[in-house]
Amino acid sequence: MRNDFRVDALDRAIIAELTEDARLSNTELARRVGLRRVQRLEREGVIEGYHAELNPKAAGRGFEVIVAIDIAVNNSVTIEDFESAVVQVPEVTEVRRMFGQPDYFLRVQVADGEAYEILAIRTLSQLPAVSRLLSHQTMRRLKG
Repeated sequence: MRNDFRVDALDRAIIAELTEDARLSNTELARRVGLRRVQRLEREGVIEGYHAELNPKAAGRGFEVIVAIDIAVNNSVTIEDFESAVVQVPEVTEVRRMFGQPDYFLRVQVADGEAYEILAIRTLSQLPAVSRLLSHQTMRRLKG
């Protein structure tokens, strides 16, 4: 998004409509708030995309684990190697590089505890420069 781009009241109305129902057709959204503004928000990078929200259980990924990872060496090559590898793991649905400790938080979604154990041992612990892996099973998701 450009630094000089400003979101006004109409832009906020568009964002609110899409937040409420991301499946709104452009025709319906245009009727509600004005199509040209939506296209402008897309061009300017305020609206980055549209998505469908899946039920993790129905998709075979009802077991969620938040994983804290520390890497052994924090230089640019090691960081790039780790990041390139971790984003390729299909079960990793979110990766956040953190300030301080841990170096990374991952959201991992798999079928069950056994599937996570196999993933942790065979894949996550084998990623470049991983020195520590700490797993936290999600009891229940309240928001997000």
